[in-house]
Amino acid sequence: MTHHEHPHPHDHDHAHTHARDVDPEALAATRAAADETVPDRDLSPSELSRRNLLRAAGITGAVTAGIAGMSGVTPAMAEGTRPSRGRGPGRGPRVWLAGDHHIHTQHSSDGQYTVLDQAQHAAAYGLDWLVITDHGGPTHARLGVDLVNPDIVTARQELPGTLVFQGLEWNIPSAEHGTVFVAPGRHEVAVLKQFENDYDGNVKGAAANEALAVAGIQWLGKQVDKRRVSDALFLANHPARNGIDSPHEIRAWRDADPRVAIGFEGAPGHQAAGLPAGYGPGSARGFYGNAQRPDSFAAYPPESYRTWGGFDWMTSTVGGLWDSLLAEGKPWSISANSDSHVNWSDTSKRPDGSTQAQFDADGRYGDPVYGGRVNLTAGDFWPGFYSRTHVGATSRGYVDVMRGMRDGRMWVDHGGLVKSVDVTVRSSGRGGTRSETLGGTLQTRRGSRLELVVRITAQDVPNWAQFLPQLNRVDVVRGAVDPLSAAKDRDRFTAPDTKVVRQWDTSGRTGTYELRYDLGVAEDPFYVRLRGTDGNRQQPGFLGAAVDPQGPAIDVVGSADPWLDLWFYTNPIWVVPGR
Repeated sequence: MTHHEHPHPHDHDHAHTHARDVDPEALAATRAAADETVPDRDLSPSELSRRNLLRAAGITGAVTAGIAGMSGVTPAMAEGTRPSRGRGPGRGPRVWLAGDHHIHTQHSSDGQYTVLDQAQHAAAYGLDWLVITDHGGPTHARLGVDLVNPDIVTARQELPGTLVFQGLEWNIPSAEHGTVFVAPGRHEVAVLKQFENDYDGNVKGAAANEALAVAGIQWLGKQVDKRRVSDALFLANHPARNGIDSPHEIRAWRDADPRVAIGFEGAPGHQAAGLPAGYGPGSARGFYGNAQRPDSFAAYPPESYRTWGGFDWMTSTVGGLWDSLLAEGKPWSISANSDSHVNWSDTSKRPDGSTQAQFDADGRYGDPVYGGRVNLTAGDFWPGFYSRTHVGATSRGYVDVMRGMRDGRMWVDHGGLVKSVDVTVRSSGRGGTRSETLGGTLQTRRGSRLELVVRITAQDVPNWAQFLPQLNRVDVVRGAVDPLSAAKDRDRFTAPDTKVVRQWDTSGRTGTYELRYDLGVAEDPFYVRLRGTDGNRQQPGFLGAAVDPQGPAIDVVGSADPWLDLWFYTNPIWVVPGR
């Protein structure tokens, strides 16, 4: 979705804690403390103490069990709830499932394809799951949510090996767009429709504000608590594109209900937009060609309005906004997707008579027809053609994918750069050997030896651009954890204690191989994450070479061929030393 295509009305248990590990009394006390509808005078002394801790971290209002399950060093953990204590070999994800959570159809006013078109192409290009996310707004709320569901049900029947979720692209009140989706069930349409009518910024108009966005996320959590749906998730889309997702808003979404608000797009869709003129649009990669406007967060620099190696500036900057969120010890995941509307090199078109007035009346365009010219000016790729989000799950099911996403068991790549990435942090010492994988929190004895183990399987088949990608380098990013940093400044977007600590040259390596890095002894809490590249385009990171000696290069508007600049990123693993 380009900036000019969409008007913006700007006037289970949680991720890293198993239910059996949570003290029920502590959980109940945390819920009571987090519920601001209960006055201070009605709390017990321990509950009041707990509320003060939550206020210090800025996370009151998350009235569900998600508060007690947040990963890392959180107020809830300090008060006695327990994170994952690590696991032995073989207890990680049983299957990795590739998918895309941001896809449009003929039910979007700027879309074109049927649900089955998108789902069939996604399956053909290797995706296991996808989310249909047509634009929220008055027409979609009135007609589209209902109309798209039979098409989604048909796609599920026609493609039984592909998981097809129903969602929508939320106009986040006072901010950008976001994916909202729910697990299939008899109330999926009703929940999405009520959410859109009550909390969508375009629907609510002048009533839209930051508080309404927080209330919408909390409402989704309550639908899960009431068992109207088995699960619900929210991820912010293209967060830096217009500069209107301020740091404090992102923190407010995350803290509203951490079971629901789990992350943002590390890499936006519209990657084909960077293809040079002559065989592509010659535009800005991701359609990130904007500049500060009156409603933008004033402190964001001009460079934040461009992608860097195809990734959003909030993610691509080592020590930047994403790292500032992770440094608080709370989960916040990244994803990559297509944002497919109209796809590059396709030859279909909307049928005659397709107009905005027709769409507003019918809630959808007619099915696309073959026979148009080869479209070399479209900015999108088919789902799975270029961008993939890999989710570690216990099995191949809807709720399993959503649980894996919530757990942060995700890594993303462009252009099929690698076949697989497996990351583990292991500790050894008097407490025995423990390990944790992506998204997890490894709690270990202080003084234990720590090692990062990375297993890479090099790509051995050509990608959809018909060449075999070569991984040139893998980087380790490490950051210190300060759980009270958010309380110090809700609008901070740097993490001064985060930097690249190790670089491996992987050029020419084939097959499956291991990379090992000594993380030292466990002393203070920290996290690690990975990044890999084909090495074609790089420069010192936005915060300087001392922080990131060879990061992605800022993408040039009009000349940013996505196939010549491939990267992968992983979500983090936290380490929390104990006594």
